[in-house]
Amino acid sequence: MKKNFTHFFLILLLGSFLLIQGCNSCKKENGQHLRHKDKKLENCIAKSRPDARDLVKIEKEIDARQKTAAIDTFFRNRVRAGFNGALLVEQKGVLLYKNIHGLSNLTTKDSLNFQSTFQLASISKIFTGVAVMQLAEKGKIKLNATIQTYIPNFPYKDITVANLLSHRSGLPNYLHCFDKKQKDENAGSPTNATLVDWFAKANPLVPPARKANTGFQYNNSNYAVLARIVEVVTRKPFAEYMRDKLFVPLDMNSTYIDTTATAEQLATKTIGYDGKRKRERDFFDGVYGDKGMFSNVDDMLKWYHALRSDCLLKRSSLDSAFVPRSLERPSRHNYGYGFRLMTNVHDMTKVYYVYHGGWWNGYSNMFWMDFKNDYVIIFLSNKRNRISYEVQPLIKILEGGDADSYNEKINGVI
Repeated sequence: MKKNFTHFFLILLLGSFLLIQGCNSCKKENGQHLRHKDKKLENCIAKSRPDARDLVKIEKEIDARQKTAAIDTFFRNRVRAGFNGALLVEQKGVLLYKNIHGLSNLTTKDSLNFQSTFQLASISKIFTGVAVMQLAEKGKIKLNATIQTYIPNFPYKDITVANLLSHRSGLPNYLHCFDKKQKDENAGSPTNATLVDWFAKANPLVPPARKANTGFQYNNSNYAVLARIVEVVTRKPFAEYMRDKLFVPLDMNSTYIDTTATAEQLATKTIGYDGKRKRERDFFDGVYGDKGMFSNVDDMLKWYHALRSDCLLKRSSLDSAFVPRSLERPSRHNYGYGFRLMTNVHDMTKVYYVYHGGWWNGYSNMFWMDFKNDYVIIFLSNKRNRISYEVQPLIKILEGGDADSYNEKINGVI
């Protein structure tokens, strides 16, 4: 009996060990990071949102039913005009509208669904900006430090991290600088480290677009360099850092950069199209920070909740990110740290809306926020179009149709 019991115990122990190893292997294969969201962060964000009882009141206060019907009419009209993608609208915690239409793959005729993930294109810059601001809060990055503080051999001088964040660096745009590299079969597709090295070793030096901090000039190089700074400071590949410090803690299971994506995540990836022309992987698709992140409308809603909660960044940091940094000439459009800003045409320090659009390889997207009226508009499309940027009719619906207020904000008319 004792011998049998000992034999049974050894089998049980061995089985437990194999089960644990199997689970660990399973986690590594299927994305261990997907199971470790930050409960403290989750609870903090949850406290910033209305509970079920409050939502019932809010629905009546904002006339949710009428707004939903109006948004549905808007969406169906846009579908008839050729829109292929998803739209989500939330106001004051009430999900007013979520719909999706079209195909994720024109060849296989696979339909889009709410698990479908879209290349965020330049909306990725918001995430990069927040990552940099988080590291600044921890004292690991200083906004007034020059690039050489983190990348000593970088050839362009007197450019600060703040200049990169606000597109005031004057750097040349890497998308237009290295045509010969694209034609060189031995060059290989660059990473952020490769790109920085190309700049450093270019002979002659690629001329800067302008002197540092003399004006705003939107440029993907800024955020590609920022992503490299994040890698240097954290000693982690940018994709891993974003996964571990932003996507996973926020339970954004459908948000990823493809180099660290699981098979399950990649299975949701849509294909981008210009008309009916499929966009293949681009030579620069291995450069991240300025683009390259994939997500869906549900995860982007989680991102909105995180931003407005003051749980992801200190309010002082977020307020700083929303300060217009380009005041040289009158314009309703401005830029902060990673965020585009729509301002008063007569006073650019007065910010009405915070947003970012994105276009890359057939994808057309918009992420539009109004913290004061607490709403978010999320457009994601895998077919190049202008429809994703048509938020004005939705703003009019959400803000109750006040003509004077609408004209002042959107048209610059008082």
